[in-house]
Amino acid sequence: MTRGPDRLTFRRYAAFTTGMALTLISLGIYTAATGAGLACAQQWPLCDGGVLPQSIPSFIEWFHRLWAMITGFLILGGAVWAWRARDRLTARTRYAVTLATVLTPLQAIFGAITVTLNGALPGGYSAPVHAAHFLTGFSIFALLSYTTLTAYDGRFSRDALARSRLAVGVGLGGLVVAWVLSRIDPVSSYGPPEQAAFYAVSLSAFAALLAATRWLGDLGELIPRAAAGGAGALLFVAMVLGRDLVVYSAAVRFVNWLVLAVAVALAAGAAWALRGVEPDVERPVYGSTDD
Repeated sequence: MTRGPDRLTFRRYAAFTTGMALTLISLGIYTAATGAGLACAQQWPLCDGGVLPQSIPSFIEWFHRLWAMITGFLILGGAVWAWRARDRLTARTRYAVTLATVLTPLQAIFGAITVTLNGALPGGYSAPVHAAHFLTGFSIFALLSYTTLTAYDGRFSRDALARSRLAVGVGLGGLVVAWVLSRIDPVSSYGPPEQAAFYAVSLSAFAALLAATRWLGDLGELIPRAAAGGAGALLFVAMVLGRDLVVYSAAVRFVNWLVLAVAVALAAGAAWALRGVEPDVERPVYGSTDD
């Protein structure tokens, strides 16, 4: 029997799941910023005393929960797939998606505590819980991004240098857009749409910088790699500062500005350093999977 086109592969599944996680975080940011997270009468997993929402704000929270449930099952499915196909995937791929799966229930628990406030779980809405909810979600996204990167090893149409240049360029562009959308820029009101867009762009830029850091390591380009990795780390700090986990005083605003400025400078430096790097046509390509 002739096998049909192999359209659904693990690497594509992982990339789709990563996109779902990115959208989920952005939806969560928007839901929290609009105050819709408390619109379900402080109930979880029910909403407005039943299964379906009864108002537009509660629908936003309900839809966020629905997206989270679908994404959670996709993450679990990725872990099952990775271990069933362990002879065709690297150990790093399997462990990354498995750790993301382990963190997913914790993310749901933190989300439940956050939206119940003084309902079923007294004192649920607090800075530590708020921080844990975001940090767990970010960790899941980072692990899924790494899963996708490792799953695509040996399947790229560009060489490592071309990919690194593209990834650094995407990261640099994302940093600039994130700067405009962030709360430090007078152009942005940092309302709910801007907050959701800021995190969507920032997470995309972080994934690009993560990819650049990994590929530059394969090339042995240590200085651009350190610059790209430093820019990604600082971008994470900027995302934390955007979540109101600390009082946003003038000093914190300056720190936020400085963090983004240095991140942009590092990404620009990495892009500039890569301009003079010559491709090595004899460099072998590692890792090849058909799954």
